[in-house]
Amino acid sequence: MPEVVLDLPHVADLSDMIVPERTALVVVDIQVDFASSEGLIGRYGTDMSPAEAAVDRIEDLIAAARKAGATVAFMRVMTRPETDSNAMKTWMTRRGRPGGQGICRVGSGGEDYYRVAPQPGDIEIEKLAYSSFHGTDFEEQLRARGIDTLVVAGISTDCCVDSTTRDAFHRDFHTFVVSDACATFDPALHFGALYALSEHTSLLTTTQAVVAAWSA
Repeated sequence: MPEVVLDLPHVADLSDMIVPERTALVVVDIQVDFASSEGLIGRYGTDMSPAEAAVDRIEDLIAAARKAGATVAFMRVMTRPETDSNAMKTWMTRRGRPGGQGICRVGSGGEDYYRVAPQPGDIEIEKLAYSSFHGTDFEEQLRARGIDTLVVAGISTDCCVDSTTRDAFHRDFHTFVVSDACATFDPALHFGALYALSEHTSLLTTTQAVVAAWSA
């Protein structure tokens, strides 16, 4: 996590804000292509240490959520050539990256979970785009469980974490972003996304604070 993130406002005492019965831990896109050195991003020589550090903390969050009885929800990008949107394909081509949308292809292994895995009773969402709410029944599943609060962590801070969190806020969920359990591969984007979310939609917190609240 970039040191500059420490300058952002964080909530250390979550007290009654993330009551397990009404809260879901949302684990965003912890998949081979996004988090592993053997995945698509890693094979380009990207330093994957920010992702690995985030997954370390996500493992702690998942364990704490399960122990406390909070819902754990796993988001996963699952793409196929026939489901690539025209907007995405055109955007990639115009950026000089034709075919760049081919990440987390079903059957490639890149779509697999990395170091984490759902258990019976967890929520699993397959998505095509950045937001976990777009074209899915995520909201309906949350409402059916009486959940009104989301604790969000995952990859990448500036893309799918950001989009999911903003959409959750627009749907009247209380949103918390665990800053040290999120990652991207550009410190400026990581900081900028957290700063924007803290200004407009969410409270920022840390793994330690969430675990402490769920251990009380």
